[in-house]
Amino acid sequence: MASTPLSKLAYKTLQQGKSIAGLAHKELSTKLMELMAPEAVPSTESVPAELLNNLRAAMAQLEERDWDEAQQGIYPESQLFDAPWLEWASRYPQVWLDLPSTWTRRKERNVKDLPKQTDPTLFPDYYLQNFHHQTDGYLSDHSAELYDLQVEILFNGTADAMRRRVLAPLKRGLKHFSDRSPASLRILDIATGTGRTLQQIRGSLPHAELIGTDLSEAYLRQANRWLNNGSSPLVQLIRANGEALPLADATLQGATCVFLLHELPGEARQNVLDEAWRVLEPGGVFVLADSVQLADSPQFGIAMENFRRVFHEPFYRDYIGDDIEARLKASGFEAVTAETHFMTRVWSARKPEAHQP
Repeated sequence: MASTPLSKLAYKTLQQGKSIAGLAHKELSTKLMELMAPEAVPSTESVPAELLNNLRAAMAQLEERDWDEAQQGIYPESQLFDAPWLEWASRYPQVWLDLPSTWTRRKERNVKDLPKQTDPTLFPDYYLQNFHHQTDGYLSDHSAELYDLQVEILFNGTADAMRRRVLAPLKRGLKHFSDRSPASLRILDIATGTGRTLQQIRGSLPHAELIGTDLSEAYLRQANRWLNNGSSPLVQLIRANGEALPLADATLQGATCVFLLHELPGEARQNVLDEAWRVLEPGGVFVLADSVQLADSPQFGIAMENFRRVFHEPFYRDYIGDDIEARLKASGFEAVTAETHFMTRVWSARKPEAHQP
């Protein structure tokens, strides 16, 4: 898509429409919950006008950055408009139909409402629960089919823009291997879920070999439908725990991990970072994106606390106070940098070059 003033207007209009739709859904669903299941209404802190203004300003800055990086060629402009709208529209009624079971779980404080056929020996204990009060946790096709749409609603249409913040630091880090063929580069996305980040990476780095791992077979099936349904190079999808990747040492040039760490206990967080370091070749780049934290975004403290109260996020309070830079350095990474975009914190780090004897 050639860039024109109309293209930017179309992008701004699309983002505004998604924001309005997200806000309207949340307002209507909250009123319905208050009417039909008042016992399920979470206790939250009131949001002052200054915080709302800060959130709106941060969202506008994110969207401006998203547009600018497309114009710089970090990813194609067409990616700004890339979403399975017809599929999402067909699934939207299911989001509403799913709400009563969510309210019931919240009211009963039932966070272990998982499919009966789930084999608990296949998963770590911390994974076997209903994050976000999500029906079936992450362990059914029903959950996987609704997830992307639910996240878009949660973040008022900015989920993809937040994910794309990993692309610029990833491409900068991969310049270390600029003497190699683009097709020789191997990039891993840890906890890829439905594969939205991998799809964005493929748009930005179309020749690289891409690998995605996730604990959920259902989410990998959804990722496979999104990613491996056309003429683009196949993406390799592997069911695996990010704490124990089934990949050889020092065989990748890049790795990403998007919105995983806040759903892990501290020890598991460190294990995932250690594994990312292990599978990267010396000089390789690791880009991590997750929720903002209290240290970098204290002005959003109330929003973080409300997020924890509304959604079942048992490790979030610990995460927002955690020192991720220190954890990255403990794994062995160097050149750690970080920046914040709206509700997303992005870290970039490099595995040191091997020392010459």
